[in-house]
Amino acid sequence: MRFFRARPAWAVLVVAALTATGTAVLTDPAGAAQGCQVTYTPNQWPGGFTAAVKVSPGDTAVSSWTVTWTYAGDERITSGWNATVTQSGTTVTARNASYNGSIPAGGSTEFGVQGTFGSSGGAPTGFSLNGVPCNGAAPTTPPPTTPPPTTPPPTTPPPTTPPPVGCAGAVLCDGFENQTGSTPSGEWSVVNPDCSGAGTASIDTTTTHSGSRAVRINGAAGYCNHVFVRSSKNLASVGSVRYARIWVRHTTAQPTDHTTMITMTDAADNNRDLRLGGQNGALQWNRASDDATLPEQSPAGVAQSVPLPTNRWACVEFMVDGATGQLRTWLDGAAIAGLTADGVPTHDIDGQWYNRTWRPQLTDLRLGWESYGAGADTLWYDDVAVGSSRIGC
Repeated sequence: MRFFRARPAWAVLVVAALTATGTAVLTDPAGAAQGCQVTYTPNQWPGGFTAAVKVSPGDTAVSSWTVTWTYAGDERITSGWNATVTQSGTTVTARNASYNGSIPAGGSTEFGVQGTFGSSGGAPTGFSLNGVPCNGAAPTTPPPTTPPPTTPPPTTPPPTTPPPVGCAGAVLCDGFENQTGSTPSGEWSVVNPDCSGAGTASIDTTTTHSGSRAVRINGAAGYCNHVFVRSSKNLASVGSVRYARIWVRHTTAQPTDHTTMITMTDAADNNRDLRLGGQNGALQWNRASDDATLPEQSPAGVAQSVPLPTNRWACVEFMVDGATGQLRTWLDGAAIAGLTADGVPTHDIDGQWYNRTWRPQLTDLRLGWESYGAGADTLWYDDVAVGSSRIGC
């Protein structure tokens, strides 16, 4: 079974155009150096899009960065994460956050944007880093005069590398294609932690990310309607660093009340759960033992997270490092600042999370729905993978 992210028709051109190496050179430590590169990876649906933007300064470190590009259509940025993003006309400007301005030589950082459009103009152009054109664009100083080539350049872009196939050696890799009935079975079982009610779990053959089967969860509102499917894999064997990739689709915007959709038992926390769900309309992590949240549920904290898009498949990735007590989360390939616990308490983000030492030992994986008040939802899960290295979308 092939695992891949759906992209707009022009996304392949974006990746092909944005992986070339530039030649601009600056001596300013806040500037961009030889080989500066900005990689823009979009994920588009009718009327909207997100994009993961990777910034690589090249051969010289930068102490701060500003990235700009231009859209050819009527794309409008509505939000961003891991950067301050503004737009004037068709030109977008992204400036580093307080915590990711320094990038070492040969290193990179990434941020994300979300937006809308009426008529997409295709691949954005004119990428620059600290005012220096990148991705093979002409430098700001005139190049030396050279005779024209004896043969014309090719008129078609070079072929791009196809998306990876499979789960990159993950311990758990399942698209539910082995399910033969309407109720999850085999390596998956239906469980109702704490209490059961109106929530149900089934195998669906009409709505899938890939292949012909996915898990469907009919999540009911109100406490005690908890329903999940649990993998029988011994995921403790993954080790102290766990990466997961889960494709999820749901129908109803996340409510103000607390909900959970992915949960894992933490053997180092009296077997209480580490939970990924939502609150105040955005994604959040929650620790069942003390109800600590990531980000903190202040307006400034919630603003550092993002909502889970509705009525389309979204790729949710996370990393939990039990040795260092760190946690990172990506949505459609873009890192989410508010869902990052980096080991250093930061007010509004992970200050509450580090109110005590946290060294998780996760042993399982459950996919489903818990509501603690208002919040019914229908969810589908597909192409699930868990391993010791990042698997990707």
